[in-house]
Amino acid sequence: MPKFKYEAMDAKGKTVKKEVTARDTDEAVSKIKADGLFPTRVKEVGEKGAKKPMKARAGASGGAAKKKKGGGAGISLGGASSKSVTLFTRQFSTLIDAGVPVVQGLHILHEQLKPGALKNTIGTVCEDVEGGSSLSEALEAHPKTFDHLYTNMVRAGEAGGVLDVVLQRLADFREKAARLKRRVIGALVYPATVLTFAMLILFAIMYFVIPDFFEIFEELEVSMPAPTVILQRATQLVVDWWFLLPAVPIVVFALYKLIRVSSGGRYAIDWMKFRLPIFGILLRKSAIARFTRTFGTLIASGVPILEALTITRDTCGNATLVSALTKVHDSIREGESIAEPLGDSNVCEDMVVSMIDVGEETGNLDTMLDKVADNYDEEVDNMVESLTSLLEPIMIIGLGLIVGSIVVALFMPLIEMMSSL
Repeated sequence: MPKFKYEAMDAKGKTVKKEVTARDTDEAVSKIKADGLFPTRVKEVGEKGAKKPMKARAGASGGAAKKKKGGGAGISLGGASSKSVTLFTRQFSTLIDAGVPVVQGLHILHEQLKPGALKNTIGTVCEDVEGGSSLSEALEAHPKTFDHLYTNMVRAGEAGGVLDVVLQRLADFREKAARLKRRVIGALVYPATVLTFAMLILFAIMYFVIPDFFEIFEELEVSMPAPTVILQRATQLVVDWWFLLPAVPIVVFALYKLIRVSSGGRYAIDWMKFRLPIFGILLRKSAIARFTRTFGTLIASGVPILEALTITRDTCGNATLVSALTKVHDSIREGESIAEPLGDSNVCEDMVVSMIDVGEETGNLDTMLDKVADNYDEEVDNMVESLTSLLEPIMIIGLGLIVGSIVVALFMPLIEMMSSL
């Protein structure tokens, strides 16, 4: 009977290389599985050509995973999308929860992924784990795909033996964070789009239509009241300097980026964002929801509280909140509580501070933080719906007032001219 050389993985994910005697490849695979191994490559001794890889199949034994050398090779444009990383995290959690070894789970997901940045990254991660690195260390080598928050939660899951639970929490966290981001962006995009088109229409009127009226007024030597003179000067400004108008948003954006380079400028801008009418409340609530969700998820995953605060501070995205969390971090390091310095910062509402205080006293801080995040997520959702329905009539009224003012300014000289006749 022919002999077959094979590579397989045991229940701990270690690679095993042995030989087996069988009539054919299928029987060899069956014997390998009977030994509690998961075959990845099988080749008959003396057979020419490359080894025959065994594709992953679902079965009672957990299936076989294909080991692909050089999985991280390849070129892809751009990075992995947040949505694809979230989906990978949820699928990986399901595999780990079902008892599939880490390496085998990585192999299975690597085979299912479409060619691109994430597939190449997972291939490299798989090779690093097989080479002796921990999963968190392998993920940490790819910060553009797996951020500081992700790798630290995985490390905590590995240390506590609850990697499947941590991955599930990570997937839930990423989905809720993405949902909150879509809501906030949706609330800001609608008025910005409407105002942009309104400004373009107003520019067209002032450039092509209104100058004709002033030519008529000059020919007829009509005296113009103050509103008409103001409109004439504004129109002349648009006609003479129209080519500079597209540069205005570019200059504003560049100035915004320049100010944010310094820590003081960044703090001032983020402080003003929180105090904007209507939108400031929305931005504040979404920032608090992100902070409490991140902090609660890290604590529930077993990350030490000081490290969890540091990670949350680095990922919250608002300088005002960063300053508050830095004070909280220093306070805890000196043996004090979280609630008091957080309340002194005036960033969070009293309800948030009170719930965190209760969570500290009862030992259920992660639960309280999740409840705060859920509550603020719901408030943000309600605010977005209210703003969407409220902004439309407000903008219609505002645009109506602008157009009405232009019409009145143009007709005042005409009315005066007709009265004189």
